[in-house]
Amino acid sequence: MRLRADATRNRERMVDAARETIVEFGPDFPLDEVARRAGVGNATLYRHFTDRTELIRQVALSVMARTAQRAEDALVEEPDAFSALQRFVFEAADERVGALCPMLSSAFDRAEPVVEQGRRRMENAITAIMDRAQCSGQLRGDIAVGDLMVALTQLTRPLPGTGCVGFDRFVRRHLQLFLDGLRAPARSTLEGTAATLEDLQGCQ
Repeated sequence: MRLRADATRNRERMVDAARETIVEFGPDFPLDEVARRAGVGNATLYRHFTDRTELIRQVALSVMARTAQRAEDALVEEPDAFSALQRFVFEAADERVGALCPMLSSAFDRAEPVVEQGRRRMENAITAIMDRAQCSGQLRGDIAVGDLMVALTQLTRPLPGTGCVGFDRFVRRHLQLFLDGLRAPARSTLEGTAATLEDLQGCQ
């Protein structure tokens, strides 16, 4: 049992290390760097993940699961509807959703059942938060999950070709500006229609 628990922890460390390495280096990240950050040997990494695609797939599944859990926890633990949405947005940014989603979306079969299940759980959790905030009259009614995820992606993606120290403080500042724009009553009329996650998949 101890060996199984140790193997599970090693696997989790490798997935977490891969997530940070992908953010820093992009989809062509060095596998040796993942092993180094996880504190394991290359042989251990290759024993758990047959190739780069499998590791990327596991990172994507982890990011979707963790993002969904963040939304579910915020919905249950925050008594105020908009506070729950705001908490989720900042925590999703901490999960590096903006940097990872564009790079991970085309790296594996999104129609695979376990991937589709993870995507649906994430979408349902975020939709529940947004529905609650809209029903309370705190969130403008002309947006959907896709709109929120586009903003998260654009506002949290690292600037290309920069090593900006303290970039996270700019992310949180601009996310707060975005959240202020989501509050009802709306101060403007948006063009087009609210975007779903399916709409975003059609753009890739």
